[in-house]
Amino acid sequence: MPWEKNFDVAEALDKAMQAFWTRGYEATSMQDLVDCTGVNRGSLYATYGDKRALFLAALRAYDEQVRRRLLADLENRCPPKEAVRQLFLAFLGNPTGDNRGCFLTNTALELAPHDREIGRLVAHAQEEIEAFFARMIRKGKAAGEIPTHVRPTEAARGLLASLIGMVVLIRSRPDRTLLQSIADDACRRLD
Repeated sequence: MPWEKNFDVAEALDKAMQAFWTRGYEATSMQDLVDCTGVNRGSLYATYGDKRALFLAALRAYDEQVRRRLLADLENRCPPKEAVRQLFLAFLGNPTGDNRGCFLTNTALELAPHDREIGRLVAHAQEEIEAFFARMIRKGKAAGEIPTHVRPTEAARGLLASLIGMVVLIRSRPDRTLLQSIADDACRRLD
């Protein structure tokens, strides 16, 4: 008879994602994961195999549920130039002091240099963000809201670098004025 899970897998994965996003991989112990998910260690191991596999599942869930949804929402809801601006604003944090930054960027700093699979996942997400910026620039140029002299590939790379830099600073220097000035400066590239 197959083993039956006595917990909500999606809910447990979301709680694990929140823990890894807040603390990082190394600083999150299996006991932390047991405590935050409410799932016993044996069930976590039986479902995911090990801590690294659970981390990868959480990172993939973040990529799908947060990053991809955010980009799709902005692209569908906002004019191109505003979509770029809103992406920067989405990472500025909130008044409650959520300074976790971006789970993918945090992972890029902590694990990507040492783990080829995680590095590929992070690089792919960054490439998709760069492609989003390039699409918005092309659409903005076609609509006349972004000047014709703006080169999509180069500007998209600069925007990506500014966004990544800003989300790193969110963790170490969560000064709203500083972060807003970075976002404003990046968006001026589209003027």
